[in-house]
Amino acid sequence: MPKREVAGPRNLETPDQQQSRMKARSTVRRRSQQTWFSLPLIDIASGPDPERGEKHGRARGIIAIGDEARGWLALGRKASGVIALGGRARGIVALGGQAAGVIAVGGMAVGLIAMGGMALGAVAVGGLSLGLIAAGGRSVGVVSADHRRRSRTS
Repeated sequence: MPKREVAGPRNLETPDQQQSRMKARSTVRRRSQQTWFSLPLIDIASGPDPERGEKHGRARGIIAIGDEARGWLALGRKASGVIALGGRARGIVALGGQAAGVIAVGGMAVGLIAMGGMALGAVAVGGLSLGLIAAGGRSVGVVSADHRRRSRTS
């Protein structure tokens, strides 16, 4: 009877080596050399960095991508910028789960123009909308339109 061959080399890493390798994969830090208005053009920071004492990545740049991102274009869990995209987005144009800005689009949106599941703004469109002009499933406003049809009987 022929012997079976084991596919691949044996794992010779210790648990500490495996853990440090996994941490290295989950932590990303990249910053471009180019700057504009004393900010890096691109800054990427994701995951914990014990050397800096950061529990999560903080990116600051013209284009910022990270757990906490601040920039002209910010993408991240918490994003603040002119254009912000993320779980909690704050900016002139904000898109995210919780969005606040001049134009806000998200699950919960607050802004001059707000669109989302729950929208609060001068112009609000959404499932539940509150604003001067409101439209949606349930809307309250000076001018409002919602799914309930009102009929007049004479």
